[in-house]
Amino acid sequence: MAKDSKGKKHVKPGAAGASKGGAVSGAGTGSTGVVDLPPGLGALTPPEDQRKLVFARIQEALRFPAPVPGHAGHSHSSTPPAASVLGSSAPGAQASPPRAYREWLPAVGPSVQDQIALFARNSEELKTEFFECPDEAAAAQQIQKLSTEGNWSEIATHSDELALRVSQKTALPLYVVDEGRFDIARLERCPAAVSAVDVLIAQTGSLLVTARSAGGRALSVLPPHHIAVARRSQIVPDLPAAYEFAAKKYGMAPGGYPSFMSFITGPSRTGDIERILVLGAHGPKRLTVLLIG
Repeated sequence: MAKDSKGKKHVKPGAAGASKGGAVSGAGTGSTGVVDLPPGLGALTPPEDQRKLVFARIQEALRFPAPVPGHAGHSHSSTPPAASVLGSSAPGAQASPPRAYREWLPAVGPSVQDQIALFARNSEELKTEFFECPDEAAAAQQIQKLSTEGNWSEIATHSDELALRVSQKTALPLYVVDEGRFDIARLERCPAAVSAVDVLIAQTGSLLVTARSAGGRALSVLPPHHIAVARRSQIVPDLPAAYEFAAKKYGMAPGGYPSFMSFITGPSRTGDIERILVLGAHGPKRLTVLLIG
């Protein structure tokens, strides 16, 4: 370690770590390969000096561009898009096209069948039970099979056309709820709930639901088994497409966006205690998706 005419300490690349003398190992900042540290970083015993050294290391690391995430083998722009698909809060900012965001996200196949296959693979990893049903009757039979296995006394649903029609095709008693109009105790006692969704997202295996599309906030949360029904036309490739859908459906609607919007990715889970995965910690323990058509 040496001092220049101004008293700054310098470290050559390959020098030892800074635990005793404040040296920073690693790449330098110029042709000389020298790292400039803030003045006063001699004996690093006070916490304030340690804090300064940490920030010095961060500043040094930020001088070098990091690899851009995204699709392997694809070219990328050097900077991420600055504005949201749904618009930016910055004055005068222009919304970035969805393709700018797709550069940074995992690739998705172009065909609907590719997207369904990806959704199925993601569902398996997430422990979501995914079934393709040729029609509504087949979807109702699948629900009936689940009810027999679980010995359900009734199921909850809402007044969405698809969810209600499929539920009515089962032989189970129905408790029909809607946003803000239901008995909490009875809904909690329901062993399962059938709801509609806005879209299914192939890229992440997620469901996009809102208070309007899924019968309010509680229907998809309180019963221990959530069953989501959707048509093939409701699957979208990725998150930008899901946000585009929401913007078109709700952005210009008379009531605007719903009070509740959620991405459901697999059944509720936590790994907070001893890193052991526990399902059903904060919501439904089981999630079943029925794709109709």
